[in-house]
Amino acid sequence: MSATVEFLVHYGYLLLFAWVLAEQLGLPLPSAPILLAAGALAGRHRMNLELVIVLPIVTVVICDSFWYELGRLKGMTVLQWLCRVSLEPDSCVRRTQDRFERNGPWELVVAKFVPGMSAVASPLAGITRMPLQRFALFDGLGAVLWVVGYIGTGYIFSGDLEDVASHLAFLGHGLFAILLAGLLLYVGWKYFNRWRFLRKLRIDRISPEELYRRMNAREDIVVVDLRHTLEFEAEPQTIPGAVHMDTAELEEAVDVIPRDRDIILFCSCPNEATAAQMALRLRYLGITRIRPLAEGLAGWRARGFPTLALESRDESSNIPGPVRSR
Repeated sequence: MSATVEFLVHYGYLLLFAWVLAEQLGLPLPSAPILLAAGALAGRHRMNLELVIVLPIVTVVICDSFWYELGRLKGMTVLQWLCRVSLEPDSCVRRTQDRFERNGPWELVVAKFVPGMSAVASPLAGITRMPLQRFALFDGLGAVLWVVGYIGTGYIFSGDLEDVASHLAFLGHGLFAILLAGLLLYVGWKYFNRWRFLRKLRIDRISPEELYRRMNAREDIVVVDLRHTLEFEAEPQTIPGAVHMDTAELEEAVDVIPRDRDIILFCSCPNEATAAQMALRLRYLGITRIRPLAEGLAGWRARGFPTLALESRDESSNIPGPVRSR
């Protein structure tokens, strides 16, 4: 165990920086154990307390600023990329958007403490065009609380953690194997849950090409834009003829949703999660002619198909009416 402690003392600052950086870049590596360990070593005067606090805070602020700027410039494409490397952004994007709408910038303060939301909060702030000064203030406050919370806990209970370490000393090098196995099990379980979530979303989708062809053929179809209000207000470009509704409004309209024509739902979230979930829910309620748009709004735009700028949400639109390409 003494060799492990010496390793942490010798490479602790580099390990602390690299681990926090990896998590903030979207990799599934929880930083809490490293922060606790750094706090405990600082409590035993084996590491510098000020440095183990400042180093991760600076790392977090730099990474979050990078994600904010990327979200502002690239929009939802950033979350599509994060979905490939993170554990659950596709299932928590909508939750984070809802929380942003309720809590505003205060959501940045607590995002680091909520599993799955830390990875998407900063790019969402950029996507929704949160002012840079406000983002920096609240994100910095969140970074300080997150780092100081874990470092402080490790520091306060450093004596207890040292006792635990001494009791585990008999494991020798086996302790590293146990910790590694625990980390792999954690990551594996998270990926399994994500695979199970995506498996639920398996539903027949309509391609952008097919939708474009049918709209040009003047077919009676209903196209519904399910993007969150924050995202829609930041970028009010939509598919021509689409009705913008949130999921709650669409579900409330279930009794008047037409059963005699196809209904196409689209969003811009990773894996079309919101549209696919809503399509499955409405199918369960008896609306069978409903499909999500494959690749969402991003796929539509990528093919050069037209979009229409709307000044505000079409609150007066009734979904039963035919919606055609304009």
